[in-house]
Amino acid sequence: MKRLLQVMLLLAAVLGLGACGREAAPAEKRLVRVGFSQVGSESSWRKANTASMTAALSEEEGFELLFDNAKQRQENQLLAIRNFIQQDVDYIVLAPIAESGWDDVLQEARDAGIPVIIADRMIDVQDRDLYVSRVGSDFLKEGQQIVRWLERELERRGETGKPLRILHIQGTDGATSQLLRTQALEEAVKAHPEWEIAARLPGEYTEAKSYELVRDFLRTDRDIDVVYSENDNMSFGAIRALEEAGLSCGGDGGVTVLSFDAVREALRLCMEGKISACAECNPLHGPRVAALIRQLERGETPEKETFVEEAFFETGDVTEELLRSREY
Repeated sequence: MKRLLQVMLLLAAVLGLGACGREAAPAEKRLVRVGFSQVGSESSWRKANTASMTAALSEEEGFELLFDNAKQRQENQLLAIRNFIQQDVDYIVLAPIAESGWDDVLQEARDAGIPVIIADRMIDVQDRDLYVSRVGSDFLKEGQQIVRWLERELERRGETGKPLRILHIQGTDGATSQLLRTQALEEAVKAHPEWEIAARLPGEYTEAKSYELVRDFLRTDRDIDVVYSENDNMSFGAIRALEEAGLSCGGDGGVTVLSFDAVREALRLCMEGKISACAECNPLHGPRVAALIRQLERGETPEKETFVEEAFFETGDVTEELLRSREY
């Protein structure tokens, strides 16, 4: 027994000397765990937004991303956020479906000590300290740009003051982009008594829904001068329905299609003249969100709201070179 003890002590000593002769293995770098609740995959814009977020919050960039697709249902987002809290993530990123309904779940996140970043649309909460920062677009400005373009175009044609019938295709009800783009149009109609909203159709930001609604509308009313479509995918559906009904898009004699987002396919249609003007809504939020998280990791306080840079396009602005250079 004594000899066995001696052998064991000798072996331990040898192993200890071997360990002293080697450098200690470097500790693995800790990944920052981020839970991201995405609206869905309803549009080309949304898919580009998801791709930007997943690339910027990848392991190569120092993050562990927990991604959840809410499939256009707010209750799925509430469940995802609570799951992220249970999984003790470091940060939560929320791309909200609608503005309201977040107070309770974001309070739960704050109680758990998890900072929340809002991406894309805004939220309406009683306490703005429930989230640390928001990155997104100035949706009202986008709508105002489209309206000002229409005013200038009517002036160019010598049609200022003439009756104008507008088919308004709206996005998801209650989303910031829908509310503010609608607000811009409503303010313009109020300022121009000769402008009339022929109908408002709930396109829900999808091509299929827009196509069906516009197709059905045109069966009873073809007297349309302008389509004000609150995103590109709905514009695609509207253009298809218009053309199937024998109506042309663009030019001085066709229906003027106004769109938002400026994805590559929409800009190609803009170059072809089928979309007359398109306000960009930049989906590449990933690098900005990653930069915000790094600021917070350093103990810094970021700006409460940051608007992304965006452009505006009309038919003569778009070239093949521009299309090739687009990331989305």
